[in-house]
Amino acid sequence: MSDWVFVCATGQLLPGEKAVVWADETPILVVNLDGELYAVEDRCTHDEYELSSGEVDVAEGSIACILHGARFDLRDGRALCAPAYDPVAKFPVKIEHGGIWTRDDRE
Repeated sequence: MSDWVFVCATGQLLPGEKAVVWADETPILVVNLDGELYAVEDRCTHDEYELSSGEVDVAEGSIACILHGARFDLRDGRALCAPAYDPVAKFPVKIEHGGIWTRDDRE
């Protein structure tokens, strides 16, 4: 399990914006959906392409992979359409000392 990784100051990630950090070997995408923060692995489960290059759909709460169009729910990581069927890993997010933090909490 990784230690908490600093993402950015709370005021730097506005609604609809995203940021990527690395927790050891894991790229983590943090997204602000209307004030709620969510973190998922920045890797499409279909073809392992970075999700962070895709567009966030704030209304749906999803992100689309630009490579083949797979979409994932940012709140729980589940795949919303083919060609992806497996969910992306979801990670905890916390706000502490004026910053946003996340970590890879998998064992």
